[in-house]
Amino acid sequence: MLLAIDTSTDTASLALVQDNEVVAEKTWRCGQNHTAELLPRLNQLLNQAKLDLQSASCVIVARGPGSFNGLRVAISTAKGLAFSLGIPIIGISTLEAEAYQHAETGLPICPIFDAGRGEIATAIYQKKDDEWRQLVAERITTVETLCPQITTKTIFCGEFTPLIAAQISKELKQKATISVTKGTQRATFLAKLGLRRLKAGNYDNLATLQPLYLRRPPITKPKRT
Repeated sequence: MLLAIDTSTDTASLALVQDNEVVAEKTWRCGQNHTAELLPRLNQLLNQAKLDLQSASCVIVARGPGSFNGLRVAISTAKGLAFSLGIPIIGISTLEAEAYQHAETGLPICPIFDAGRGEIATAIYQKKDDEWRQLVAERITTVETLCPQITTKTIFCGEFTPLIAAQISKELKQKATISVTKGTQRATFLAKLGLRRLKAGNYDNLATLQPLYLRRPPITKPKRT
């Protein structure tokens, strides 16, 4: 059994894979309650699928970008499970998992997360000639900077505000297809990407796997008394 964990954003998702097929998946709105809700939801999903955590053979985890707290929870939980069970761990970009659900269109796919401060986290992927590729690496940018770089019809997906969607549509017109999925089934596509890497023997190092933070967390100095 493979276990996929995604708590990158306020929408969390889990998936279980057995015999190369996703047999159970759970997606829920967790807000900032990743720590309190992840393991109870995992237990519920295992009971639903009548599977035992001890049968897990690999942990696949969304490594970001995303919320600082959510990514810490996912990575630490995945590492703890991989270490205690003695199984491999695979980290997948959250943006890549978001994009992969549109892979069969053959079009360039631009997943977007609202990063606040007028910025977005994004990348570009495409499946062409049966090969899934990353065309542009994960980065922080703005809609104003991104749009002039889009030269062909592109699918935009992810978790972003209606204002961002409207900006993209206004700038790109027919070149933009907007699909706001809100993280629906992201763990399922995370699991499918992880399964591809598992079959290729491409694991991550348990000790060195880290969350993908595109922006450093804000640091505030303590107030003087």
